[in-house]
Amino acid sequence: MKQSTGGTNSGSSRSNDKLLSSAVKSASYNMVLQLLLRVLTFAINAFVLRFISRDMLGVVNVRLTLLYSTTLFLATEAFDKACLGKLEKQDWSKIINLMWCTVPTSLALAALLGWIWIYLLEVPDSSMMPSYGLGVVSFAVSTVLVILSRPLYILGQKCMFVKLKVVSQGIAELCKCVLTVILVLAFPHWGLINFAVAQVVYGLVTSVVYYSYFVYYINRQVKKDEDFPLTSVREMFPTYRSDKAFVDSTQAWLTMSIFKQSFLKQLLTEGEKFVMTFFGVLSFADQGVYDLVNNLGSMAARFVFQPMEESGYLFFSQLLVRGEPVTKQKQDSCTMAVEVLASFLKLVILLGGIILVFGMAYSFLALDLYGGSILSTGAGPVLLRWYCLYVLIIAVNGMTECFVFATMSKAQVDMYNQKMVVFSILFLLSSLFLTRHFGSVGFILANCLNMTARIVHSIYYIHNYFKDSEFNPLQKVIPSPMVLAALMMALFVTLFSETMFCCNRGLIFRLLHIAIGGLCLLSVLGVIYMQELSIIKFIKQQFKQRHKH
Repeated sequence: MKQSTGGTNSGSSRSNDKLLSSAVKSASYNMVLQLLLRVLTFAINAFVLRFISRDMLGVVNVRLTLLYSTTLFLATEAFDKACLGKLEKQDWSKIINLMWCTVPTSLALAALLGWIWIYLLEVPDSSMMPSYGLGVVSFAVSTVLVILSRPLYILGQKCMFVKLKVVSQGIAELCKCVLTVILVLAFPHWGLINFAVAQVVYGLVTSVVYYSYFVYYINRQVKKDEDFPLTSVREMFPTYRSDKAFVDSTQAWLTMSIFKQSFLKQLLTEGEKFVMTFFGVLSFADQGVYDLVNNLGSMAARFVFQPMEESGYLFFSQLLVRGEPVTKQKQDSCTMAVEVLASFLKLVILLGGIILVFGMAYSFLALDLYGGSILSTGAGPVLLRWYCLYVLIIAVNGMTECFVFATMSKAQVDMYNQKMVVFSILFLLSSLFLTRHFGSVGFILANCLNMTARIVHSIYYIHNYFKDSEFNPLQKVIPSPMVLAALMMALFVTLFSETMFCCNRGLIFRLLHIAIGGLCLLSVLGVIYMQELSIIKFIKQQFKQRHKH
């Protein structure tokens, strides 16, 4: 009997190690993808600024991109979260059927939001952008094209095809960026049409890559992979059988519960764009400048923290049973979940702290090198400095919420919906008030306040989740005093260096400022390596597991 139990625990432990290895590998690939996408986006923005107006940049990067992201998020978020969760009995046909419900959902949302964007919002001057309506339709159509591949996206995520997402998004984004450059150079008089065409191509390429891969995999590789759930191409599409339900009722109800909060979560995530779009607090030109600074500031969040959050949610949702208290979970699963949560939290705090410290002294230089005086003068550097604080806050929020949403029951999700209403109202009121007093910086301040409130809620949930057990993942997430002292010293040194060598001085002085920052960064990393032994050990273990698999 003991041997049997030991074997079961050993098998469970190996399974958990495999899950963690896949999650870490997924995070690594996603980090590479986000870096490539950010580099491409920055390069395109720096290029097109020389050929288009700032007003058009604001319309494309704020107004139309908000339409695309909102439709995509509302049509997929609830379905993704429900289908990625762990169930006792997993029926793949029901999962595929449920994911295909995203297509009619996206059609309805695209039609509704497209109508709002054309007829209810302020329309740009037709003499400057005569094709605004076509742009709205094109971005809406692009969303539906992307969602056509969503069932295969979920299939790839659950089967741990960690490279597929990177390849598909990378190819699609590359095609979009290259086509945008070609069209802007060849047909500058087309204006907004260039961006509309490139966006539709992005949606087409995304779906083509997914379908091509899975058709190939099913026809050529399925016999070599017994764990792959599909045996024919037909099973990629919806199926109906009279002897069983079309979708799993548990997943369907969970989808409906999460869907209620999806709009509120999107409102919080893209809150500043909603305020700009619906309340007109900034002109289209100011929106374009703000968006460029926002993209630069969010590079770390998109490149490092978002992939970690996505992989963390995938790991926790597969490791722990949703809605079950910690006392009813497997002991080895709880132990690993606590270790991973605590390590990830301290890691994002360290990374966020480094970004905050060095962002204070290098915001002006970064904006000046990227966009020249258009970005480095005025509120640009101040905005980017505040954004560095925001990056630290959203890093902590993302990691705590990925655990919360992976373990919440349906009833708890419903209760959280009500709290999201409060968060949304607070964000809207604070953003409107703060932008009138502080300009575009007010958006960052409002986001900081709301993310802090969500962190407090997540910490309270995590504390209650583990209060009846021996575990306490929040106990040792604050960096050591030596690390905090090293960060403070680096902040003072780099700020002094910026005052002495960077502002309005020549190339040699700027290079000296960069060299001083590099030495300070190496010093901080050295202190972290000597003081934060548990984090270093955790990172080394994940690299070893990654190489093994």
